[in-house]
Amino acid sequence: MKSKLRKLLKDNKFVFTAETSPPDSGNKNIITERVKCLECLADAINVTDGAGAKSHMSALATAAILAREGIEPILQFTTRDRNRLAIQGDLLGGWALDIPNILCLYGDEVRSGDQPDTKEVRDLDTIGLLKTAHEIKINGMYPSGRKIDDAPEFFIGGADTPFKITDDFDGLNLRKKIDAGVEFFQTQYAFDENLLKNYMFKLNKLEITNKAYFIIGLGVIKSAKSARWMNKNLFGINIPENIIDRIEQSNNESLEGIKICIELVEKYKSIRGVSGVHLMGYKQEKDIATVISEFK
Repeated sequence: MKSKLRKLLKDNKFVFTAETSPPDSGNKNIITERVKCLECLADAINVTDGAGAKSHMSALATAAILAREGIEPILQFTTRDRNRLAIQGDLLGGWALDIPNILCLYGDEVRSGDQPDTKEVRDLDTIGLLKTAHEIKINGMYPSGRKIDDAPEFFIGGADTPFKITDDFDGLNLRKKIDAGVEFFQTQYAFDENLLKNYMFKLNKLEITNKAYFIIGLGVIKSAKSARWMNKNLFGINIPENIIDRIEQSNNESLEGIKICIELVEKYKSIRGVSGVHLMGYKQEKDIATVISEFK
């Protein structure tokens, strides 16, 4: 089993990844129904891992259901809920269940969820998680030195957040993740075209884009009200006022959000170093499919 996403990126294809959240249900049909609209459109679909620090169906099980339906998953792994033994077991189990792509994340803190008294594990930090996956892949053994038969060939991803950079920006945090095994980055929402252009220009200049692929986060903004809420409450998000004003002045805010997303994808395709877009939005799979269908 190989990652189709990796092959597309190596072949310099502009990729579209989407995102889905495991349901609050034990019914697998909910998952297949939810992502059906993305079949043959998204090149891979991320499965969130306890998003918002709330319990949902297991991300590993959800990703396995997608894989069984012929949809390539990207399994998100957080450091919050597992110790290193559980992480190693889930990494091997995911590969055995035809899950070739992983995204290693810190994960939302439990104080933001609906069970704030939960004990966080965080046996490994994000770099430790990346190194564990990478060493299993490269060395074919556990960190203890025990041999692993048929070692996984993960396509390993990390997170990034485009931001307004200064002249002294050296990309050290990105380099650390790349040294730990990251092959691709998926970013937080990036709605500011000029900010992204400057950010990617710097990454190109530092030759960081030669060492990893960058898939830029976007989404469909449902309303001006939701845009303002995102700016206020979500880390690393800056939706420019001109976009919010345009949505607010439109006759159909949701439809205008789709149009804006399509326009931004078109612009981002021409930015050097951008290898694709990652389209996110809770229960917005249909809107995401509408956006991708404009390009396929």
